[in-house]
Amino acid sequence: MATFIVLLGPPGVGKGTQAKILAEDSKLVHVSSGDLFRENLKNQTELGKLAKSYMDKGELVPDDLTICMIRERISRSDCRTGAILDGFPRTPAQAAALDRMLFDFKSHVDAVPFITAPLEILVERASGRWTCRANGHIYHEMYHPPRQSGVCDEDGSELYQRDDDKVETVRNRVNVYNKQTMPLVEYYRGQGCLIEIDGTKDVKQVTENLFLALRQFYR
Repeated sequence: MATFIVLLGPPGVGKGTQAKILAEDSKLVHVSSGDLFRENLKNQTELGKLAKSYMDKGELVPDDLTICMIRERISRSDCRTGAILDGFPRTPAQAAALDRMLFDFKSHVDAVPFITAPLEILVERASGRWTCRANGHIYHEMYHPPRQSGVCDEDGSELYQRDDDKVETVRNRVNVYNKQTMPLVEYYRGQGCLIEIDGTKDVKQVTENLFLALRQFYR
């Protein structure tokens, strides 16, 4: 049976980094809802065009359209053994839709790691992040500074701070995430598949704890 893991965690907790490491170790496909949206928009698929029609009007993309994108992605051959879902679901309604979708594939959500950290740590991590304009390489003032301030080590392009990484924006994003996601956390806690992971540790320790918690599902 295929293995499906839903990875949860607030902005700045390092969820994306852990998803990529976990995907490489488990050989499961990393399905990021953000990447999936960008892929559909870039390739101008029918789903992408429909999503763009809502986005151009400043409206939220409806759940059923997001679910269609997820269904199409996990139906591809590379997801035959399962996937790590990152960024979806975001609400209990989406989680219930995912349950129905996976039932059609004769599968289910096996585990839901929830990486957590206090607000101030999340703000410190996210607000110190700088991105290179040319290729999106990411640096951090404290944890991974560039050799020359304001310049990317890889391609020499300018580093800039995204609006999403500014202190007040980060605080707001975390507060919104917590408000929207707590019902989802309780949904999965009620199903007995939620696994809390301490995200205050360094990347290596978080990875080790994640592997220990999940290895039974894919090995």
